[in-house]
Amino acid sequence: MPESNPPGPNTGFTPLQRILHWVVAALVLATLAGGLTIGRLGFDRVTAVLGGPGRDVLYEYHKTFGLIVLGLMLIRLFVRIDRGRPAYDPPLKPWQQGISLTVHYLFYVLLIAMPVLGWLATDMSDYPVEFFAWDFPQVVPKSETVGTLLYDWHRYVGWAIALLIVMHVGAGLMHWLVLRDGVMGRIALPMRPKSRR
Repeated sequence: MPESNPPGPNTGFTPLQRILHWVVAALVLATLAGGLTIGRLGFDRVTAVLGGPGRDVLYEYHKTFGLIVLGLMLIRLFVRIDRGRPAYDPPLKPWQQGISLTVHYLFYVLLIAMPVLGWLATDMSDYPVEFFAWDFPQVVPKSETVGTLLYDWHRYVGWAIALLIVMHVGAGLMHWLVLRDGVMGRIALPMRPKSRR
């Protein structure tokens, strides 16, 4: 996987990479919020709070958003391999680059692993794997024991992602508000310049 593109006056991720980053970020936050609600309350309390229809919508969209994140992360991985990543301009210190690369690689691994674990856990527990109104066919044999284990791993990975998000957002805010070194400009959404009247 290419580590960086040559630095230049327009150093930064491509518009596609930037859009994918922010769309995935929004979906991950929504999916984690739904998963945390399900995990903390459990099936019965979710039903008591939201009612049967509300519970079904929560579960359906948690699964749906997870599958969308999986698809988008695979696209992001392909684009990353194809386009590489822009150099830091000005360069970061070696230890900062090391932490940045580690966090980004962990995001790729965990954001692909988490929906896969959820998919397999759901399938093995004999629950429907839903994508909006469609149910995916079962792809693995039923096993409640393995399904429960995979649900546990799904939860652990979720907490690991939440920790990475805190680190990532904290570092971004530091570069943006304290260091003001242009790092956030590499991933900021492309904006049209304002027209002058």
